[in-house]
Parts: sequence; structure tokens; C-alpha cells
Amino acid sequence: MKRILAPLVLFITSAAFAGTPIELKPDSPHLHVTGLGWYSEDAPILHRLPLRLKSTVTDAVWSLAQHPSGARIRFRTDSTHLILAAANPDTSTMHHMTTVGQSGFDLYVDGAYRNSAWPDSAGKIRKDWTLGPDRRLREVTLYLPLYKAVTLQGITLDADSKIEEPAPYAIPNPVVFYGSSITQGGCAENPGLSFTAILGRRLNVDFINLGFSGNGLGEPAVATALAELSPSAYVLDYWGNPSPEMYRDTLPGFVATLRARHPKVPILITSPFWFPSESGSPEAHATQERKRSITSDFVKARRKAGDRQIFFVDGLTMLSPTQSHGLVDGVHPNSLGFQFCADGLEPHLRRVLKLRAGR
Repeated sequence: MKRILAPLVLFITSAAFAGTPIELKPDSPHLHVTGLGWYSEDAPILHRLPLRLKSTVTDAVWSLAQHPSGARIRFRTDSTHLILAAANPDTSTMHHMTTVGQSGFDLYVDGAYRNSAWPDSAGKIRKDWTLGPDRRLREVTLYLPLYKAVTLQGITLDADSKIEEPAPYAIPNPVVFYGSSITQGGCAENPGLSFTAILGRRLNVDFINLGFSGNGLGEPAVATALAELSPSAYVLDYWGNPSPEMYRDTLPGFVATLRARHPKVPILITSPFWFPSESGSPEAHATQERKRSITSDFVKARRKAGDRQIFFVDGLTMLSPTQSHGLVDGVHPNSLGFQFCADGLEPHLRRVLKLRAGR
């Protein structure tokens, strides 16, 4: 009996000293949600466009805006553990994307990847992570799902943990990306491995991902929404979805809408990266070459007309013919492909943001 009671007393005593864990609700001021440009309007709902714009965009864009691609939850804490509770309303998966990338969370601690969480068959996410063995402040970043809506239910930390503001970014305003499924993050294996997320870490900048899978079509309503934001730079990466004719016709108006509100903000426009189908199909190659010429010619004309803050980014420097193994289906990058894309875009962003040379 004594041998049974002794561990029991020790357990009760330890639990009493441990105290009550800290429960952070979705609307807790300790949880800094970044990457959602209008989050303050509808918080704690995690979507990429505000409810007031629902009627101005297509149903497809609005549906995709419920996927919080690019969103991050940030804070510093000396807790040794973190418990995440969340839920996905839809547990379906796409054949060319992992459940983690599509529906899960990535945990980064002090800038380094630590682990991931993903939903069970009922869409429930619950993960208990060890942040470290000792009580010291650590920078915590949670990357949210790329391709599914999600509801954050709460985050639990050790009793008596310190919770502080996350470290500031290198510049105050975010980089805003607009594009297609490639921009949204298809088909990174992890939420933290889209090229926008990779660049965010490398440059230590905030970013807003407004890639809409299959629906990056340069619509005026979407341009008007982007113009509401206050970015450090825009990256227009929407060559993937429109035909060459639609791309040619929408690009001038899209840029004009941004320029009306932001005459001096740098705008980078990417041209198509390499599709392996170009090797076997003269028609496919001709289509991509037309879009490359449209992009280059448009930027040259704008610069000649006096817009010195618009820049051309050759997509073949983001993913070239020798890097086609960085694609999962001949179109969408895998995580390696997104590393290639980030490598190609990084020096352009460093230059326009006036950030010192990196790696």
C-alpha cells in the first residue's frame, strides 16, 4: 500500500505545482495573425478576403479565399510545450498534394522547422509539441493550411508561461503576391514550403498570399481589393491561368488599378517558368513564349513611359528546363520546385526592398 500511495502523492503534488495551463482562444491578443490582409475586419475568421467583398468577386475566388494560405500565427513564449486544437470542415484530399500541405499546420521554432499537424478522418486537429527542455523565450510560428478552410479552436501553453510580442520583421509592410494555384502553394508538401513562405523566412518580411487556384485571371474586382492594402511591394504571378489574349488584355488594367493608389510601390511581374510539355509540343511552347513576350514587352513599355518602379522577372530563372524535376505533375511545383522559384525571385525582391544581400 505504501508503495502505491507514494507515487500517487508525488503525482498529485507535481500536478498542484504545475498549475493551470494557459488557454489561448482564437481571439487572444497574444496570438499575432499575419498574412491575412483584412483579418481585423472579421477576426477570428481565417480567410483571405473580407466578408464585405464577397459580392464583388466570383464564387470561385471567394471559395478559395477561405483557404488561409500564407497565414501565420506568431508569438514568443518560454513554454516548454504547445498544444494546438483546430478543425477542418472538409477532409477530402487532392491526388497531387499531401494532407499536411493541403490541410495541416507547420510549426517553426526560432526560424527552424520543428514538426507538422494534420486532421484525422473527422477533420479534427490536435497536436502536442515539445518546444524545448528549458524555460527560455522562443520564437513560435505556425503556418496555416494552403488549400483548406480551418477553424482555430485554441492553443495551450504551460502554466505561468511568458507570452511576448514576436520579433519585428525587417520592414514594416508586407509583400503582396497575386497569382494562380502556383502562388497559392500547390503543390508544396508543407504549408511552410510555398515559395512565398520560403521568401518570407529568407528575407524576414511579412507577406500576403492572394493566389487563387485556377482563378488568377486578373479580374478588376481583385485588383481593386489588392489596391486597398499597404504593401512594401506587389508580385504579380498570374500568368498560369489566363490565355495569352486574356493575359495581354487584363495586365494593363490590373497594374493601372494598383498604380492609382500606389504610384511608387514596386511591382514585380513574373513571366512563365518552364513547363515540360514545351519540350514535346510546339503549341504549348508557343503559348508560353507568347506570355513571356507579353510580360516583358508590357514592363518595358511601362518603364519607357516613366514607371521606374515596375520590374520584369524572367520565370525561366525561377524554374528552368533543367529544373523540371521540381514539378509534381508537369505544372505545379513540389517543395523542391518552390525552392527553385524562391531562389529566382529572391534577388529581385532584395533589390526593390533595399535589403542587404543574403545567403
